[in-house]
Amino acid sequence: MPQRLHLVFGGELIDPQRTEFRDTSQIHMVGIFPDYATAYAAWKAEAQRTVDSAHTRYFIAHLHRLRDEETAASPTEELGA
Repeated sequence: MPQRLHLVFGGELIDPQRTEFRDTSQIHMVGIFPDYATAYAAWKAEAQRTVDSAHTRYFIAHLHRLRDEETAASPTEELGA
């Protein structure tokens, strides 16, 4: 079974109605998690910790959806190509 990796990250947004970060160098990388349940727990903890900041949001990115291991890699993805 392939791994289903999830990235949890967040930070201060320019506008709470959008998903544009105020300063991308200040994005908080919570971590990469092996399944959705642990990623959700980490996301929830950070969201609750920052509940008083209307401009701060945390997200879960489904890393396993970004890469299909069955598809051949492009030359830019291969080291030394």
